[in-house]
Amino acid sequence: MKTLPHVQAAIATAIAAAFVCHSANAAVLPESQSQSSWYTAGAEAVAAKVATARNSGTAKNVILFVGDGMGVSTLTAARIFQGQAAGNTGEENRLSFENFPYSALSKTYSVNQQTPDSAPTMTAMVTGVKTEDGMLSVSADAIRGNCLSSQGHELKTALEYAEEAGKSTGIISTARLTHATPAATYAHTPERNWEADSDMPAEALANGCHDIAYQMVMEAPGDGLEVALGGGRGYFLPNTVVDGEGRNGRRADGKDLTSAWTTNYSNAAYVWNKAEFDAVDTASVDHLLGLFESSHMQYEADRADDVGGEPSLAEMTNKAIDLLAKNDKGYFLMVEAGRIDHAHHAGNAARALQDTVALSDAVQAAMDKVDMSNTLIIVTADHSHTFTIAGYPARGNPILGLVHAPDDEQIDTNPTLAADGLPYTTLGYTNGPGAKTGAREDLSAIDTTEVNFLQQAQVPLSSETHAAEDVAIYAAGPGAYLFQGSVEQNVIFHVINQAAALGATKY
Repeated sequence: MKTLPHVQAAIATAIAAAFVCHSANAAVLPESQSQSSWYTAGAEAVAAKVATARNSGTAKNVILFVGDGMGVSTLTAARIFQGQAAGNTGEENRLSFENFPYSALSKTYSVNQQTPDSAPTMTAMVTGVKTEDGMLSVSADAIRGNCLSSQGHELKTALEYAEEAGKSTGIISTARLTHATPAATYAHTPERNWEADSDMPAEALANGCHDIAYQMVMEAPGDGLEVALGGGRGYFLPNTVVDGEGRNGRRADGKDLTSAWTTNYSNAAYVWNKAEFDAVDTASVDHLLGLFESSHMQYEADRADDVGGEPSLAEMTNKAIDLLAKNDKGYFLMVEAGRIDHAHHAGNAARALQDTVALSDAVQAAMDKVDMSNTLIIVTADHSHTFTIAGYPARGNPILGLVHAPDDEQIDTNPTLAADGLPYTTLGYTNGPGAKTGAREDLSAIDTTEVNFLQQAQVPLSSETHAAEDVAIYAAGPGAYLFQGSVEQNVIFHVINQAAALGATKY
């Protein structure tokens, strides 16, 4: 469909006005971004909205919350789960961010896959450019797993632009800090699995590529990250070093990046357990690194049983904001609930829902602490899962339980039976480890609400897969009104850029 000439002119004028007004913070855009059709289309989409919507001011601070694998069905089930835990029927409940005034749907496909992984989806959100699966903040011109092919195709991220603008920056994740979602904010690599140097092939080492952990500490933009809290301790320690929980590091180069953190940065601290974390005085610490597990942090359901002790996602968010808010120029903070995804891969709904509620708690903690008149908060997901809510259960039926139909104003005491004569749960998966060959298991005498229960699935796979449908975006604060309707996932970067005046533009 052709655009009418007067409409084209109006859009062009809007684009120019939208970006020139922030020229004081103009930054150099890498060619990989400036020549990308994804980047241009995303920028034009935001500029067109600016032309027809009121300007709500500039966001001094931006907090991007990402629920890894948090599809719409996960949100619905977690909402009910949280409500039922409070003694209510559950359906009427709202997660904290479901009260935000603006929302949209995000299209998650990557350049080469209908159903994506976390690397290209997070790359889209923080660079404005879609790329191929497995690659972090490099364009689709690179070849996955080939170092040489990626050189010159790096994409600058919102975190890097924030550093250039003099803002403080931070990342938080319940997964490893070197895992795809957090890593996309600061690292540039054609292979998401190059988390430590021991993970890299000879070609990558010979051609000068660095592993993700090294990039976080040794090649961080600006004056370095002010906050980095999560898992992945082993990827920062030499394989000759045993950490506080008796686990060896993974690095073959002999570098102790936790020591490099405290050496490279002034007023820096490194902590690895909750006691040390709680003792951190944010007034005197300017760079905080917390690595609470050798690999991923514990699921929320298991966190209380951790030997070393781990802070919650809300506690990490609170402390990060306290530290970052010391900068009068503001900050950019990314917070990931990374283990929603892992629980879904395991076919384990109970843990996925508890980690989703933990994300909601973290968002509420942020809202209670920040000034929403100058802070843009975005809550979204990178992709969804094959997670379903099915059957015709009565209102208030336990979300993790068997399907019980309504019986007048009550819940039928007998479970609904399928065509095979067996009961079934409300929650299930299209594929995954919960599938069985042959006859379906009789769940009549099984406690399906127990935290270790794996929901039944149709297609047997050792690990449940991602799904391809759109995910939700919720937003509040300056620039939040730009999230309406259906958008490409890379538009999220352009909204952040516009709202926070990061200066990332080729216009």
